[in-house]
Amino acid sequence: MEEALVSIVIPTCKRPWEYLCRAVESVLAQTYKRVEVIIVDDSPDTYEHRREVQQNMADLCSRDDRVRYLVNEKNLGGSMARNRGIEAAAGVYTTFLDDDDEYLPEKVEHQVAFMQETGCDLSFGDMIMYNQKDEVVDVRRYEDIEAFDNETLLRYHLTRQMTGTPTFMFKTEKLRQIGGFDNAKMGQEFYLMLKAIEAGLTVRHLPRCDIKVYKHQSGSISSGKNKINGEKDLYAFKHRYFDKLTRRDRMFVRFRHYAVMVVAYLRNRNIFAAIGAAFAAFFSSPLDFFGQVFGFLGRVKKANKTKAD
Repeated sequence: MEEALVSIVIPTCKRPWEYLCRAVESVLAQTYKRVEVIIVDDSPDTYEHRREVQQNMADLCSRDDRVRYLVNEKNLGGSMARNRGIEAAAGVYTTFLDDDDEYLPEKVEHQVAFMQETGCDLSFGDMIMYNQKDEVVDVRRYEDIEAFDNETLLRYHLTRQMTGTPTFMFKTEKLRQIGGFDNAKMGQEFYLMLKAIEAGLTVRHLPRCDIKVYKHQSGSISSGKNKINGEKDLYAFKHRYFDKLTRRDRMFVRFRHYAVMVVAYLRNRNIFAAIGAAFAAFFSSPLDFFGQVFGFLGRVKKANKTKAD
């Protein structure tokens, strides 16, 4: 039986060639070979390295016909750039990769097998994040999901957020049916997963991590004031669903919001706001404050130890 074609959408914006090349090469090196790579260049004309990227992409496309390179006439933003890639996708399945991250060699093979085994419309996996020294700085696992009916998934997603765009793999037709990504400055993957759940898509969790996601100190939308405003908007949005959540769930949502705001304020060097958010996180749910902080540190320490071994 012929392997199903998988479309891998990589939006890029003002990213140096060395990072974009690493991302693309990690896709071309997959053990699952029937892939098409759709790079959507969303950089403005004023980007200083745009010509270098275009020349290298032209060379790569000439050497490997699995690679397609699309250039936006104007900057559209990450959501709309991904949607352009979705429109162009010819694969049975569509998945994503950011231009500074990378797939481990068996990512697509594992996920396609899981999609076919479960018959799901959308699968997502775990995610480990690294700094530029290749040290683990965050670990996101979802083994505590109790069930995969849409009501349970909705509650879990509103509280814990099943996110990590590079871990998503959709049946392409289902992804198009729900309209792809919303044009949001922050939380694009949160809203996409929410749409999938509310549309009744069959969602399953693949309990493994086959990607490397890198966190940068600067140059990212998530490191500036957009992060602060975006998180405030997301929290206000979640309030619309509070009637679907238990009191305990609402406590956790409040705690999580303020905990994220602590990090956002620290990145913007707003110490007083960070301290205020830390107090708000503690008083929102003291139990979660200590449990989540120590749990997070334990996961990161264990991941770094496993990596060193």
